[in-house]
Amino acid sequence: MILTKAQYDEIAQCLVSVPPTRQSLRKLKQRFPSQSQATLLSIFSQEYQKHIKRTHAKHHTSEAIESYYQRYLNGVGENGAAPVLLELANEVDYAPSLMARIVLERFLQEHEETPPATWLAFGNEIQCTWLRSQIIKFPSSKSVINSMLRDPSQIPDGVLANQVYQCIVNDCCYGPLVDCIKHAIGYEHEVLLRDLLLEKNLSFLDEDQLRAKGYDKTPDFILQVPVAVEGHIIHWIESKASFGDECSHHAYLHDQFWSYWNRFGPGLVIYWYGFIQELDCNRERGILLKGCFPTDIVTLCHSIA
Repeated sequence: MILTKAQYDEIAQCLVSVPPTRQSLRKLKQRFPSQSQATLLSIFSQEYQKHIKRTHAKHHTSEAIESYYQRYLNGVGENGAAPVLLELANEVDYAPSLMARIVLERFLQEHEETPPATWLAFGNEIQCTWLRSQIIKFPSSKSVINSMLRDPSQIPDGVLANQVYQCIVNDCCYGPLVDCIKHAIGYEHEVLLRDLLLEKNLSFLDEDQLRAKGYDKTPDFILQVPVAVEGHIIHWIESKASFGDECSHHAYLHDQFWSYWNRFGPGLVIYWYGFIQELDCNRERGILLKGCFPTDIVTLCHSIA
């Protein structure tokens, strides 16, 4: 779905005052019925991530961290089954998964020297001894914390484990569950693109094959024989299972697309969930944007593939 800048701004403006919940996404679909669910979800997620980046610092001051942790302790002290962390994240307008990380890190810091005896209830004694040693040696280790967020059952406090789990499963923009979904969707579209290339009998090399040849930064597919799309020569194709907004597209241009152009020549980027029409302004310089696989591919023998 290709949107004009004005259409995109209208959708983005509607997201300014809504919380990042699935209910909000349903309301957005009702407001813009002509737009696909996937396009709206991608815009929804991107706009919320921009908001989180703008407000990230204020949630990570020592005062804010201590305030969140004490509010968590008071909340679970009153009712350990209530979604204390999730409600706190929604109240302060912060991603639930990121709030869970803040409180988990603070919890591990508090107990790094004197792990509570109740941790023995976490599992067998050998497992508990290993966990204690890991947290005492590496209290702020990102790998340890990431592992606990991916699998909250590793958290040696049942109440906190449940609170973190609630945050993870109710966060539609951040967290390990969202990361897994995004990775799966990205891979799915790469497979789709591969199948379409094979269907058109186009010869190509994929990322794995290119890296085996020693290339460190590569597009998803290099065409071994260039083709033409809408009058433009194409040497490579990049698949993006997202909406191409200004922020993400300019970052991709800087970090990826111009590097591909410099090394492999002109190419094609497919934003499967659409993009802002005005961003497709580098065609003459060698980067073409499409919202789907092109149907008018011209091969070397001058036939339409």
